[in-house]
Amino acid sequence: MTLLTPLVKWLVLGIAVLMYALVIIFQSKKVWFTSLAALFIILLGTLIPGTVFTGDTPGYAFFHSFTALINWNVLLIYIGSMTIAALFLYSKVPAKIADCIVSASPSTGVAIVLILAMTGIISIFVENVATVLVMAPIALAMCHKLKMNPTSFMVGLAVMSNLEGTATLVGDPPSMIFASYAGYTFNDFFFHQGKMSIFFIMQAGMLAGCIFFYIIFSKHKDKSTVDKESIISIVPTILLLGLIFGLALISFIPEQITDNMPFISGLYCFVLGVIGILWYAFAQKKGKSETVELVKGLDWETIAFLIGIFIVVGAISETGLLADFAEFLAKVTKGSKALGFVLLIAVSVIISGFVDNVPYIIVMLPVAGSLAATLGVNKEFYMFAILVGSCLGGNLTPYGASANVVAMGIIKKEGYPINFGGWLKLGGTFTLVTTLVASIVLYLIWS
Repeated sequence: MTLLTPLVKWLVLGIAVLMYALVIIFQSKKVWFTSLAALFIILLGTLIPGTVFTGDTPGYAFFHSFTALINWNVLLIYIGSMTIAALFLYSKVPAKIADCIVSASPSTGVAIVLILAMTGIISIFVENVATVLVMAPIALAMCHKLKMNPTSFMVGLAVMSNLEGTATLVGDPPSMIFASYAGYTFNDFFFHQGKMSIFFIMQAGMLAGCIFFYIIFSKHKDKSTVDKESIISIVPTILLLGLIFGLALISFIPEQITDNMPFISGLYCFVLGVIGILWYAFAQKKGKSETVELVKGLDWETIAFLIGIFIVVGAISETGLLADFAEFLAKVTKGSKALGFVLLIAVSVIISGFVDNVPYIIVMLPVAGSLAATLGVNKEFYMFAILVGSCLGGNLTPYGASANVVAMGIIKKEGYPINFGGWLKLGGTFTLVTTLVASIVLYLIWS
């Protein structure tokens, strides 16, 4: 069987490449392609034992895929956090905060920048598309009062929501995937090895983004008002704070204990999500249909998508393909850690401008770790480069992130359609500015 191992390795690579190509071309069917690819790999591991996976007992490929390759802790964290995020938006607390910002701002230009900054902050804890949808009415109301083209404001909402996606463990699937691979706790996103971690690196990018948009909107000197929102309940806010502080406290639990409780973070988030749903159903007196609609409205597609990706990428790793790619990159960089850093940032930005960054990060984090080990540099230096490039790269094009597509749809409905070139002029410049600043801060701290 060992003679078949090199052939199986390339067969696995072929399945993965075909899967990625189909996902890129037919994004609306991406779950089908990742699921079929995962199924083919499990069948391959079952029919030719000991080649795709190390075990060769009957049923090992299936068992190993669903117990070792799929990260159930990440999936539980995602389900719990997106449930609480949906309830947080329902509570109208974000809209109320935006009202207060507008009222307290000295001018419309400053208010716009502060709303964009708030959009970024909310997206640390709430899914990006949902953040754009809850902030869009506020942005449009201001633009209507000022008779202002809403294009720049709406693009700003999208790119600022994308920017903070990987700042904390609960921000977006990429940060959860990173935490799983690197063994990071909630607190490690703030400080790790005595140094400022990815949270502060992304805040440097956010500060640059705020300055960028202030230059654009500073000409609006007058003061604007928006229709006031009433808060429905503060319970979802309490649950969100409980999620954040609970994960922070779990970070302090000794590894000897958490190693025996691998799903503790995920179960905690999941239980909070269930509590939120029960509150919505009974305390808010919502009917069965409304509660079911809330649950159905959660991003289950991403959950299914991640399951397939975890299996495919796990197989790629176990066949040794990722190690081979890391060796290739080491040869390309010729041992230069600076060149490796620039290469990882640039490739991540370009690819994430067109491709979903979730599968890219799952593939590239192990590559970055292997490349760092080969070149003898701190693994965080290269893994953070992947995070920064892939997170900010989603702002490059109108198709780089779901939030971008939603923003384009809203702009079109308002009668201001934006084309690829128009987005690239604003979003592309924003991407270059924020990526450059975040990369410099990353280099200074972790090189």
